Amino acid sequence: TPEKPSKTLCSWTGFLLQCYLMLAGAMYFDLGEQEEKCIIEEIPEDSLVTSYFLLEPWHRESSSKPSRYFGVRAKVKDPNFEIVVDKRFGKFGKFTFTAHASGNHFLCFQTNSTKFSVYAGEKLKLHLDVQMGEHTIDPQIDRTKSNLEVLENSLRHMIDQMGYILKHQDYQREKEEVFRQVSEDTNRKVMWWAVVQTSILLSVGFWQMKRLKDFFIEKKLV
Repeated sequence: TPEKPSKTLCSWTGFLLQCYLMLAGAMYFDLGEQEEKCIIEEIPEDSLVTSYFLLEPWHRESSSKPSRYFGVRAKVKDPNFEIVVDKRFGKFGKFTFTAHASGNHFLCFQTNSTKFSVYAGEKLKLHLDVQMGEHTIDPQIDRTKSNLEVLENSLRHMIDQMGYILKHQDYQREKEEVFRQVSEDTNRKVMWWAVVQTSILLSVGFWQMKRLKDFFIEKKLV
């Protein structure tokens, strides 16, 4: 039947993606039915972000439920909480986006299946690998016999990586400048608070001394 090659290709794709995520040292976390969990990534402006993920049962050996019903809804929010990505996938997938503002981006994942009753209440595991900047080299270039084209593609890849590093450095400098400004404002407020507090204490002390002196004069003790 024509469906078998498609299922076989899908299985091999999922297997290769799982091997990649494990070898890449990707993170993973548990995810329950209809549960949404988010991670926070600091991303510089104009940076390309690529995310790979794979959803599987937490106890894969003991689970007898078919994984073809597993699904994930991926949502990305920028620092202004505007939605950048909102897509539905199967049990594995990949999505990319470009950050239009520097700051914390929220990458949220929620189980999404066409048949929740199949794995209702089952604990799931989501493997996730988030990459920033250009990380891939065109595989068509790797097959060519021209060393010049291979070198050109490698140089382009290195330039993209250097561009991402420079953006990240600029973002860190901006954060450092904001932190320095906040520190100076805080120190200035602390100094003025100390001046006001000292003035109040001195005023209260002089007022108490004057009241005590008036009391002694009234009682003719002085």
